[in-house]
Amino acid sequence: MKSSSESSRWSGLIDYFGLLGVIALMMLFFGTQTENFWTLPNLFKTANQIPEFTLLAIGMTFVLIIGGIDLSVGSVFALSGVVTGVAAVQWNWPISLAMTLGVFVGGCCGFLNGFVSERWRIPSFIVTLGMLEIARGAELMIANSQTQYIGGAVEKLGMPIPGLGITPAFLIAILFVVIAQVILSKTVFGRYLFAIGNNEEAVRLSGINARPLKITVFVIAGLMAGFAGLFQVWRMGSADPAVGVGHELTAIAAAVVGGTSLTGGRGSVVKSFLGVLIIAILASGLVQMRTSFHFQRIVTGVVIVLAVILDAYRQKVTWVEFRDSFLKRKPAAR
Repeated sequence: MKSSSESSRWSGLIDYFGLLGVIALMMLFFGTQTENFWTLPNLFKTANQIPEFTLLAIGMTFVLIIGGIDLSVGSVFALSGVVTGVAAVQWNWPISLAMTLGVFVGGCCGFLNGFVSERWRIPSFIVTLGMLEIARGAELMIANSQTQYIGGAVEKLGMPIPGLGITPAFLIAILFVVIAQVILSKTVFGRYLFAIGNNEEAVRLSGINARPLKITVFVIAGLMAGFAGLFQVWRMGSADPAVGVGHELTAIAAAVVGGTSLTGGRGSVVKSFLGVLIIAILASGLVQMRTSFHFQRIVTGVVIVLAVILDAYRQKVTWVEFRDSFLKRKPAAR
């Protein structure tokens, strides 16, 4: 057992060094190919654009670890921001209360995802796909498809801290990463999540009810999307119902690039954060190289595919098993 634990620890360290090595190589490449990549304004700009994706990746990491998936986080992200904007602008709520409502809505969406999936044994892939459309439609209806400009009440929250160059949102996102990693690696709740992802039936036979734990994970993903929506509002000074399209794929990509398994049972929030950094540096470098937006999407897609292939190789599963992990249910755990 000891040798197995030490092997796992060394494997984890190799993953960390591998991700940091990729980041270093990417920064070296883009730094030599462009003039402004290494400048502080560009580095601060890149850092200040990732808090939203960091929170979405945290929530997605939790969901993937239990063997699920959440395709609704992009729409819930936008819905939370729109609810905040409408409450502050149209209903004249105090901004603190409006932001609380936005996060609460995110948590409710996550609860519905988890409850429906567990109550009726429907794959999370299908339930969250439905929530993606529900949340997107709700936000457009609530905001009447109009951007809600909030202005000074939130703009100052999105401004860089004088002397540091980074925003409060970046520091808060780092704090969330630390807290989430501690929950995963140091608490009984975290150990149960890994156990559910590895073998839910074994967890059931050991007398543990996995349902409330899995619902809680989806609530966490919804809350992270809600906070991410607030960060977007802070950064833009407004709530735009058109944002968040495709963010769920970016969150999945960041988690998988960071080593989180798509079939459950393995993952790390810190590594997912490094995955967010890799995707952000890639996007920033391609912009500096003046590549087209369409080419950037192609490259990002290639990175996602490569990450999935690497994950399948690590897990030594076939593509059929990989597909069935999302489209078919495991034996009911009652």
